[in-house]
Amino acid sequence: MSTLYEHTTDGPARGRLRLLQLYPRDMNIYGDWGNTLVLARRAQRHGYDVELLSYDPGQDLPGEVHLLVGGGGQDSGQDRIKDDLLEVGPQLRDWARDGLPMLAICGLYQLFGRGFTTGKGREIPGIGLIDAHTVAGRGRLIGNITLSTREFGEVVGYENHSGLTTLGPGAKPLGTVRVGDGNNGTDSTEGARVHHVIGTYLHGSLLPKNPAMADWLLARAVEHAGQDWDPEPLDDAWADRARAVAMSRPR
Repeated sequence: MSTLYEHTTDGPARGRLRLLQLYPRDMNIYGDWGNTLVLARRAQRHGYDVELLSYDPGQDLPGEVHLLVGGGGQDSGQDRIKDDLLEVGPQLRDWARDGLPMLAICGLYQLFGRGFTTGKGREIPGIGLIDAHTVAGRGRLIGNITLSTREFGEVVGYENHSGLTTLGPGAKPLGTVRVGDGNNGTDSTEGARVHHVIGTYLHGSLLPKNPAMADWLLARAVEHAGQDWDPEPLDDAWADRARAVAMSRPR
């Protein structure tokens, strides 16, 4: 575990959060680091101090975490972290059952599932935190994507993946695809929800254009820390403009 930096409020803090970025060295492509920066900055603007931590293979997991974020990676990145992920998997599953909010993007979304079958038939085991399985597809699913979700309204992002993910009965989809391919291009689902964990293929970064999801994760983190969620009204005009542009662009 490494402490990257701390975000502090300009005045008295309403509380303090510990945010953990999982495998930033190997699983951090397509702007996924921006999700962590958005969470830290919005927490600060809402009046909460944030300690930003990172974890890479071979380090010790911190004893106390209130929010976990992980990004996507290429096949080589998944190979470098897969053994370590299996070792820390029991702790991550315990955290999830205990209500710790998590956001897992693309490659980590796949490995948070039950496993990934490569194009050559090799099985890369996952940690089974999400009831889902992924197989390698023959092509890539690429482009702007828009979802309809019950909790966050319309969610926009950018997908770029070859894995085809199918959810089991123990996971609910994040949303229904309006434009794009989603989990597998066939069943109109995208992402997965279990406990307070969100898995998704949406890059872009995801959270700058979807502040409602960012604040939902922060609210769950504050609650997990035993504090009161008392947010400030924030001006999200730029996020609204970014969402409109994203939804207007063709695939």
